Amino acid sequence: MVGPFDTNPSAIKEHDLKPYIEDNIIEYAGEQRDVKPYISKCSTYILPSYHEGTPRSVLQAMAMGRSIITTDAPGCRETVIDGENGFLVPVKDIDAIVDKMEHLINNPHINKQMGEKSRIIAEEKYDVRKINQVIFETMGLAYCLNNQVERKKII
Repeated sequence: MVGPFDTNPSAIKEHDLKPYIEDNIIEYAGEQRDVKPYISKCSTYILPSYHEGTPRSVLQAMAMGRSIITTDAPGCRETVIDGENGFLVPVKDIDAIVDKMEHLINNPHINKQMGEKSRIIAEEKYDVRKINQVIFETMGLAYCLNNQVERKKII
């Protein structure tokens, strides 16, 4: 588990997690500046969020070819095609998360295929150059792509 404890009143508290850390059930790395080493050690990235914008950590995991299990919450749901690159589970449904985790543990070939699909989605949908191009086009501005500048009339 990586990341800071959330100050939201409904978030899990450090004292609730402490017994699991002390019993070596959960490895807690705390807040990290670079999550890549941690994502590289996992086969599936899990984000049981209650609400998000588009979660950068999920995009990072997708770019690294990991399957995703996350909640069907705004922001999270846009990153996963349920059953293709991971699974969407209902918010606050621990049993559903456990069920999908067990499914992927018992079906490593499916997990691998979902990870490959995540990478494809990350490249096709979330490539920063493509996103920047759409933003610039929407604003009617020039955008430099591959050292070629296309001039747009600014309205």
